[in-house]
Amino acid sequence: MNRFFAPAIILSIVLGITIAWIDSSPNWDDTGISVFMVLVAGFVCGYLAGYRPWLIALLVSIWIPLLSILTTQNYGSFLALIPGVLGAYAGHLVRKGFSGK
Repeated sequence: MNRFFAPAIILSIVLGITIAWIDSSPNWDDTGISVFMVLVAGFVCGYLAGYRPWLIALLVSIWIPLLSILTTQNYGSFLALIPGVLGAYAGHLVRKGFSGK
């Protein structure tokens, strides 16, 4: 385990909750920016963590569906997991490419 794993976990949770809060704001109606924010957050946290990208992806992107299901019963919001997974695994692969492992 590297020294950035625990901070990456905390950062994943904070960014995920922040993005979900922004996405659920009454005047926010820009799904594309929300998707991009989840993708970038997943990439950064996946890069920092160094391993277990599935956990990073879950911690970054689970908050939008949870909030959406609890408030509006919108089960289609589970699609928000996709950019989180793509970002976290891309960050993980970039880190592995730089380290040569």
